[in-house]
This record gives sequence, structure tokens and C-alpha cells, in this order.
Amino acid sequence: MDVILTAAITANGMIAHHAEEVIQWSEDLHLFREQTMGQTVVMGSNTENTLAAELEGRETVVMHRDMDPSRVLGQVKTEKCFIVGGARTYSRFAPFLTHLFLTVHPQVFSSNSLPLFSHLDNDMRLEFKRLVDVNSERGIYQLQYKVL
Repeated sequence: MDVILTAAITANGMIAHHAEEVIQWSEDLHLFREQTMGQTVVMGSNTENTLAAELEGRETVVMHRDMDPSRVLGQVKTEKCFIVGGARTYSRFAPFLTHLFLTVHPQVFSSNSLPLFSHLDNDMRLEFKRLVDVNSERGIYQLQYKVL
């Protein structure tokens, strides 16, 4: 099974101004929907609270502090599992990731904003796999990497 971190990020690697932000600056929602449809989506409870609408057509798992990521992944029945946020959830699943799908947006958030990972115990080596056009006029692309 592929375990894919997918995130809209700023040029300086931030995912939101703050934990309660409803993300309205991301331009890749159509791609997110296409990629995750029929698959499992895992998110933290803060991320769930910021969703504008329910993620229909996907098996959704909301992570809580007492849940074990390896057990959650052991129960996934789809061929792909997308980890969709936030920073703590990305960090908890980091050891299990097979791919990163990062859509970089032409913005820079302050250092008080939320980074992609809240903490990482180990470095991650990546191999570039594919560039997906999201909005070429604005220079927005999804970078797809395989975790080595």
C-alpha cells in the first residue's frame, strides 16, 4: 500500500497560518479530490475541524492522540492511504510514508505559522517522480516524490 503525504504548502514550507485556519488559499482542491477519491484519507482532529465539507467517496480516519499510526495503517483496505494533515499527523506518519505530494503555492507565511512537520526524528531522502500542473500561469505545481 502507498502511504502518501499530500499537502498544499507555501514557498517556505508552511501549511497554515494557525491550527484553526480554514484553508482558502490552496488551488489544488480539484487535484486532491481526483487523487483521493475511493481511497483512505487520514487526518488529525484539528484538520477535520477546518474542512469546509465532508470528504464524500473516501474512507476517512480521524486521528486522535491515543491512536497508533501503524495500527491505523494495518486496517486500511484501499491501495492508497493519503495523510492529509496537520503537522502533528504528518510527523506521526513520517516513518511510514512512501510518497510526498507537495503543491507549492507562491506565498511566504511568517515564522509563527504551521510548518509541514511539527517534528521529525530522521531525515527523509526523496526521489523526484513527477510534476503535475495545477495552475501554470501562477507557477503552481504539485511535486511528487518517492521516499527512499
